[in-house]
Amino acid sequence: MNRRRWLLGIAFVVLFGLGWWVGRGGAAGDMYGNLDLFVEVLSRVEDSYVDPVDSRELIDGALRGMLKDLDPYSQYLDERSYAQLRTMTHGEFGGIGIEVSIRNAYPTVISPIEGSPAWEAGLNSGDIIVQIDGKSSRDLTVVEAADLLRGEPGTKVEVTLRREGQSAERPVTLVRRVIETKAVPYAFVTDDQVGYLRLAGFSERTGEETREAIVQLKQDGAKGLVLDLRLNPGGLLDQAVDVAELFLPKGTMVVYTDGRIRQQDHKYFAAGSAPETRWPMVVLIDGGSASASEIVAGAIQDTDRGLVVGRTSFGKGSVQSVFPLAGDKAALKLTTALYYTPSGRSIHRTERDSAGAAPHAFLDEDEEEAPPSAEAPAPEADRPVYRTAGGRTVYGGGGITPDLEVAQDSLPPIVLEVEQFGLPFRFANRWVNTHEISRIESAVRADQWADFRAFARAENDSLDMAAFDAERPALARALRRELARRLGGNAAAARVVLEEDAVFQRAHRILSAARRPADVFAGISSDADEPVRRAASE
Repeated sequence: MNRRRWLLGIAFVVLFGLGWWVGRGGAAGDMYGNLDLFVEVLSRVEDSYVDPVDSRELIDGALRGMLKDLDPYSQYLDERSYAQLRTMTHGEFGGIGIEVSIRNAYPTVISPIEGSPAWEAGLNSGDIIVQIDGKSSRDLTVVEAADLLRGEPGTKVEVTLRREGQSAERPVTLVRRVIETKAVPYAFVTDDQVGYLRLAGFSERTGEETREAIVQLKQDGAKGLVLDLRLNPGGLLDQAVDVAELFLPKGTMVVYTDGRIRQQDHKYFAAGSAPETRWPMVVLIDGGSASASEIVAGAIQDTDRGLVVGRTSFGKGSVQSVFPLAGDKAALKLTTALYYTPSGRSIHRTERDSAGAAPHAFLDEDEEEAPPSAEAPAPEADRPVYRTAGGRTVYGGGGITPDLEVAQDSLPPIVLEVEQFGLPFRFANRWVNTHEISRIESAVRADQWADFRAFARAENDSLDMAAFDAERPALARALRRELARRLGGNAAAARVVLEEDAVFQRAHRILSAARRPADVFAGISSDADEPVRRAASE
């Protein structure tokens, strides 16, 4: 009896506190009545349910259910989940390495973390996880899905994926391991002095790592910069400010937040003492660029500091605050504000981004309607219009719209199948272990291709080998990528990938001709070659 009273007391205190915080605008009588009802139901279940129940689990479930109706990002974090959150912000955790959100009732991949098991298995932004270890993932929360996907290093988890444009669902088995996330996995300078900086996430050291990478790029002779934020799911807001201020004059507004209470209203300004403002700059984004990535891209775009190229970003323009509970063992992660770019626009994706949508609405969870897609934003005519510092038109709502839209080339089905089975990755491991390789080849040799083809056929006898042979250039490039990774790490692999990356190649062409930051805007023309040549001749 004492234990029950203690648990009911805890439930009352927690629910009263959360109810006061979330719904204090409502009638006090209604709140107390609902709390009485909750305690009565909890007591009845504990006394009369057919099987013994754990009151703590009931309370935890009630808290999760209450927050689930707010938005996908507000969550009750039990002791385990809270510890995992703190671990992730430090840049290291155990699991398969993906960032997920809930779309149309299913966990959906925002992006895989570079170098993780999910990345190596070819999981992509937009992949829908319909099963985890043979059980349906429908109606799981983000936390519940993460709990199932994470685990001890060396253990396996099977996810069943549904991908847009593919009729069949595909099971993929992944081996968990410790995921050590590096904010800047690689940065290098191309032969014509264009710097490339890959920014993979925003954890506690992102600003510091980016600053170090810029110093190195300068030493290596860079005269311009491609900042690649594609498939970057975001992270800490203060680190987004730290990155943006590396390129903006001191005192420039980077972002501001606006919440229900005054304590959530903040303005953030660039405070860097020696920003790099002379480089021509292009920022790459796509549907996997979210949160802190969108803060950086929005600040660069609104201040006309650089050109944004790629596809419309994810559209997560909300701020979550973490409130420790129960002596810092559990926590409440609650959406407390929206953020706004320097021009005053919110890029948060609301219910289908349609005119007249409720201003407090978040991602659409109605199973009968298609969820909003970063690859199919609302028509520009239906979105609010803003102006950059130089008077250019930009749009609010539904993510960051690039100044220059360039679609990434899609992979043929046979290439996707080969990648999802991890065949280039596995074959490269086997080849390097049995052959001497001293340099990265510009092409796959005939003997390598023959062995790779035989390996692929042996590993998956259902492969369409006629289609396999027809897509030899793309498959050979995938093999070169993995062989390069074994010799020169992720940076060497990235160089191979970027050779045929349409988005990067467009940015590279613009920067190769630009001499001043303003020259990059000549590349917005639909026929970019001629404007870029004119900018170079000035």
